[in-house]
Amino acid sequence: MQLGLDVDVKRLEVDKLRKGKNKAKEDLDILKTDYKRLRLSMRTARLGKTSEQWRKGKQWN
Repeated sequence: MQLGLDVDVKRLEVDKLRKGKNKAKEDLDILKTDYKRLRLSMRTARLGKTSEQWRKGKQWN
């Protein structure tokens, strides 16, 4: 009886950890997508220049 309860508790703990891991992966994917969109809009607005390029007045390629 005790062993069966221990197995159930461990199974619940594993499920909880697995759900947390999946949530973290989803959050990371969302952050990556947001970062890519931000970089694209910075390039489009020509904000992605380095400070050196801003000083020299070069255009972003």
